[in-house]
Amino acid sequence: MSENLILELIDRYLNGDMTAAERAEFETLRKNDANVDSKVIEHKLFVGLIKQYGERIELEKRLDAIHNEIDVHSLKEELMIHPNWLVSMWRHHHSKISVAASIAIFAILSTLFFTGKLNNHDSSFVELKEEIVHAKNQTKRLDSKLDGFIKSSNTPVKPRITSPGNFRGTGFALSSNGYIATDYHIIRDADSVYVQNAAGESFHAKVIYTEPKYDIAILQINDPAFKDLGNVPYNFKKSLSDLGEDVYTFGYPSGEENFGPGSLTARNGHSGDTTEYQVSIPVNPGNSGGPLLDNKGNVIGIISGRQPDVAGAGFAKKSVYLLKAIQNIPSDSLSKDLTLSTKNTLAGLSRPQQVKKLKNYVFMVKAY
Repeated sequence: MSENLILELIDRYLNGDMTAAERAEFETLRKNDANVDSKVIEHKLFVGLIKQYGERIELEKRLDAIHNEIDVHSLKEELMIHPNWLVSMWRHHHSKISVAASIAIFAILSTLFFTGKLNNHDSSFVELKEEIVHAKNQTKRLDSKLDGFIKSSNTPVKPRITSPGNFRGTGFALSSNGYIATDYHIIRDADSVYVQNAAGESFHAKVIYTEPKYDIAILQINDPAFKDLGNVPYNFKKSLSDLGEDVYTFGYPSGEENFGPGSLTARNGHSGDTTEYQVSIPVNPGNSGGPLLDNKGNVIGIISGRQPDVAGAGFAKKSVYLLKAIQNIPSDSLSKDLTLSTKNTLAGLSRPQQVKKLKNYVFMVKAY
């Protein structure tokens, strides 16, 4: 199918010009072809932005027309001489002033929306990074005991990180040589990032690529103490998953290993976001960035947030957007090859066996 034909079908689909049979056939195509589904989402977003831009231009024209009708200099002189004239001006021009105020409010809200600042304050969506409280006195006491032990044992040890960090979340291996996927909101504005494995070993990592609009960040462990992980045991699913599928996640809420079972409850996420799944998993702060897997051990998404007023309503960015982010990494940002696993060794294992194998590839992420 040519690119032009796909775009023509997408236009007809979004405009409601298809027959019921054509629409059903096209939705089946979307379900089975992640590339077509992605093009529909991107085209819908593009058309929406064009429409919003046109509306904004029209509002600016209306505002300019209103401004031209008002003689600002005359108003200033009359207000200074006759303060009570303000009341008269409001009576005669309140409708125009109201429209101007509405346009100004719309412009401010539009700016907040497109910069993402409006979304960050949405009380119906909570990012699951965990803010860490620095227990300084307790840390000092532990350090004092550990220093005494080191001096008495004369045993060389790896330098430790005494600060617990500002934010904590989860990440998981993309490849055996130290590339990690996590959520952008965990490492946003961080000066340095460390990852800690299931054995408690911490490694310095650097942020090599981010896609804030999809809340995805790619890290690379660049610590000389890091050793190759061995073959990654899971695949990354490209097609959409079905409602009702059993899914699970593994992460580090409160800094502890945590397994979260559940099911896929909606193909769209928060406020109808088509880039996310909704899942019935009891996720908590610290789960952000953790992998979402299906029964066979395929990664189908990345945990990103939850809806606090709905029990068990968590959200995960679909894996197809992670794969897109990986494809978009500039080649000069990769000091090593980033090769995804093509072999799933979790399939056929019991859930406890899957988790036991999986945890060696899931990391606690600490942002400083």
